Amino acid sequence: MRELSELIEVEDPAWPVLGEKLRAAPVRVEVLDADAAGGAATLLRTQVTVRSFLGAFVLYSGGAFVDDGWLRVYGSPAADNDRRMPSLARVNGYPADAEADPGWRPEAGLVVAHDVLGGVFVLQGGPAEQVGLPGQPGEMVYFAPDSLSWDALGAGYGAWLSWMLSGGTEEFYEGLRWPGWQDEVRRLDGDRGLTLHPPLWSEEAHRDLAATSRRVVTMAELLEFERETGAGLDETDPGFLGNA
Repeated sequence: MRELSELIEVEDPAWPVLGEKLRAAPVRVEVLDADAAGGAATLLRTQVTVRSFLGAFVLYSGGAFVDDGWLRVYGSPAADNDRRMPSLARVNGYPADAEADPGWRPEAGLVVAHDVLGGVFVLQGGPAEQVGLPGQPGEMVYFAPDSLSWDALGAGYGAWLSWMLSGGTEEFYEGLRWPGWQDEVRRLDGDRGLTLHPPLWSEEAHRDLAATSRRVVTMAELLEFERETGAGLDETDPGFLGNA
């Protein structure tokens, strides 16, 4: 396990570049301030350097609401968390004491973000045959709430985050947003999502998404429902979707 100094004291730290991307994003981005001690502890447990976008985001950010809050990207515990944004550590169930369990790693990959519909973004953590996820180690994969299945995205964390911040949400969520969604989504806290009826994976919802009824629920409730439904529909448990 690398010491904190090895993770922080690096050449070419990524935060200046990433910070500029966050400030210049064409979509609305709200970045929460990081708790300094919590950020350092999370970085130490995550074991990535601040040369990476992931390490820089974890250390210097308490998470971010991207595109009016449609996407929630997780970082360190927030210094002032009145928006109830979960931390990366909480979402992934990090042990409280890193020294007591230095060998702990996420079982399949690192959950780095959720969207308001219950979509899950994971940084794949090992060979597909071992972790049960598509893609390669270090590749971003997505659990889609409209299909209840996993898809490999063909990019790492840095490229994925850059794409989301540059307006990629519009392309990625084409057909999954309805007129006026911004007014419904931007007021939600980081631990809340939307459940749709008829459900998002149904033919009825896809025929007329605007006609669905939408209800605010906890993200934990939404993820549990998706996991149980996914396992029931195709008899394959999608696995860990995060502790939100």
